[in-house]
Amino acid sequence: MNEEGTDLPNEIADRLTRPFARFLKIKVATGVMLFVATVVALIVSNSKWAAPFSAFWEIPIGLHFGSLDFTRSLKLWINEGLMTLFFFVVALELKRSLALGELRSLRIAALSFAGALGGMLVPATLYVALMNSQLGTHSWGTVVATDAAFVIGCLALLGSRIPPSLRLFLLSLAIFDDVGAILVVALGYGDTLNWAALGLAALVLIATLGATLIGIRSAVVYFLLASVIWLCFDASGINPTFAGVVLGLMTSTHGWVSDDRLRAILERVLAYPRGDHWSGDTVDRRDLRRAGVAVAEALSPVERLEMALHPWVGFLIMPLFAFANAGVTITGTDIGQPVLVAIFVGLVFGKPIGVVASSWLAVRLGFATKPSDLNWSLLAAGGLLAGIGFTMSLFIAGLAYSPLMLDAAKVGILAASVASAAAGLLMLFVLTSKSPGPS
Repeated sequence: MNEEGTDLPNEIADRLTRPFARFLKIKVATGVMLFVATVVALIVSNSKWAAPFSAFWEIPIGLHFGSLDFTRSLKLWINEGLMTLFFFVVALELKRSLALGELRSLRIAALSFAGALGGMLVPATLYVALMNSQLGTHSWGTVVATDAAFVIGCLALLGSRIPPSLRLFLLSLAIFDDVGAILVVALGYGDTLNWAALGLAALVLIATLGATLIGIRSAVVYFLLASVIWLCFDASGINPTFAGVVLGLMTSTHGWVSDDRLRAILERVLAYPRGDHWSGDTVDRRDLRRAGVAVAEALSPVERLEMALHPWVGFLIMPLFAFANAGVTITGTDIGQPVLVAIFVGLVFGKPIGVVASSWLAVRLGFATKPSDLNWSLLAAGGLLAGIGFTMSLFIAGLAYSPLMLDAAKVGILAASVASAAAGLLMLFVLTSKSPGPS
């Protein structure tokens, strides 16, 4: 068989677009873009353009009709609107991994879940203890999350020296962390609950589930339903980004077209002889279009949505969020605030302690299984990398702190993320240089 004939046609433009597409598939690229956006934001925020840069993100955007005022600042639209898609994709990744992917084994999934749980509880406890009932103690949610993009980016720097089991452990841990963090946001940093809005959100969620069960596949319908759910959560006092998690976990993992049906449809198309029979309203043409739909619908909605949205989230939404939120004017006053120390200790020390201790306990009690190529030293190094809070920590900090404390909190997050990345990479470099064996 001529294998070249099985590929799609090659055009001149592909010589330019395909290398760029390969770059986008490299997970470290997201971390690089986040890093660049953060550095630029910090430089601008500590320059003569700091005031207009800060004012730009406060530009009001929205609709105003009489007494109805639905406006937000540009930063809030990014933090509460675009970040909903980020949490939607996080929930999709979690559900796909549990239902179709690497975490189908409950005992392997339990190791990451235990690490994530300990990596949330220990940092939060250290933070509360260090704050000692001072202003900002309630903002312990800032130290509970892990930034998946930066963690995977750090692992990519060491390439094949990192065992796949460590990548899987840290990626799934970060996803569990992010879902846990948005639950903390929804329950701990919202406004007074509006039960009528919550009831309406529940009804629309039921309608969305019903639309799935009766076979509605229109993206427009689900977009309209999701928009109503987002507005209901927004009016309820719960952070509207929580809608992304709920909808992601509700998304089906079953393809509409079975493998047998797909094969039958494609064989029908392949059975046609060569000729000019694909034009006009013919049976052949309808069969060809049906084959196109069948190929697309053979993938589950979870997989199709994750593949479609992941590039937009990784290469647009997350860098834009970092650019809008990482900017901080660094002063000596901020460095001396207790909140900075509490965040730094919680992420740099609390994260690895919590991840390793809870993972060890889960394995010891028989709840979880540790892969043979993932020894405790490697897991501890991964725990250090888990202290890179960044995206979610900045997100929660923006909700949890007063303007007077926010800059100090941001400095603590940035310093802790840099320290965690440096310590984790150094430890991994030393360990993988010695080619450690299983334990």
